[in-house]
Amino acid sequence: MLIGYARISTHDQCLNLQQDALHQAGCEKIFSDEVSGTTSSRPALNKLKEQLRSGDTLIVWRLDRLGRSVRDLIDWVTTLENEGVGFISLQESIDTTTSNGKLVFHLFAALAEFERNLISERTKAGLEAARSRGKKGGRPQALDAEKKKLLIELYKQKKTPVNTLCQMMEISKPTLYSYLKNEDK
Repeated sequence: MLIGYARISTHDQCLNLQQDALHQAGCEKIFSDEVSGTTSSRPALNKLKEQLRSGDTLIVWRLDRLGRSVRDLIDWVTTLENEGVGFISLQESIDTTTSNGKLVFHLFAALAEFERNLISERTKAGLEAARSRGKKGGRPQALDAEKKKLLIELYKQKKTPVNTLCQMMEISKPTLYSYLKNEDK
């Protein structure tokens, strides 16, 4: 069965263009959402996912109607492939029910993985370069050494409640406990 999915991001947009293209492609059922692509909760997409069966083909007008990112699209198509469901994107002419379509999609996946690895390598190199120049990464300390020492001293006296100490120093409980844990370091 050919099943279509259409999505618009705002109420100002119209589903007609996508739905017409999906009907023309032969979709017997079409599920539609009117939510932003950045929203993980898409009710119609969830219903569609429940109805897909091995041998079905999911058709979208464009790739960005289905996934929020390349990683999201890869996850979707991998899940579909594992369940025996084909995938077609009309505008990009991707059809994973054919050998060429699978190749194109796997090339996209390989490029996305390559990009993630490059970003990771650049980030690590940048952090290493900063460390070699004496820079320390991470969030700055909320309290200087003197205030930290006073905080730990007051805590150990057990006269002042933890909430009061935190309010007094304008820090959270996890920050207080982090200072206590790292006191000897």
